[in-house]
Amino acid sequence: MGKKPNYLELIRERGKRSRVYRQYQLVGLELAELLRDPAHKALYMKLAKERDANELRELARSVAEQKKVRNRGALFMYLLTSSSSKAPARSHERPRRKKR
Repeated sequence: MGKKPNYLELIRERGKRSRVYRQYQLVGLELAELLRDPAHKALYMKLAKERDANELRELARSVAEQKKVRNRGALFMYLLTSSSSKAPARSHERPRRKKR
């Protein structure tokens, strides 16, 4: 009889497989791959959920084509926030008080 696979090994193998259920999840994974930034794939998924997917892909492709860039994810975020007039306000900041 063949050897049974170890249950923990089976669980680890299942965890490695991608489970994409929504379009924005796929777009987020594509952005992470283009930018070579898998550590921030959840951030890219969130952006894909809130913004136009085609616009994000175009920006990521233009950043990925630049050869001398060390941190593609940082440049992508900089260009995204500087070019976008739709940048959401930061809700976690306190309103500024008037100086007396």
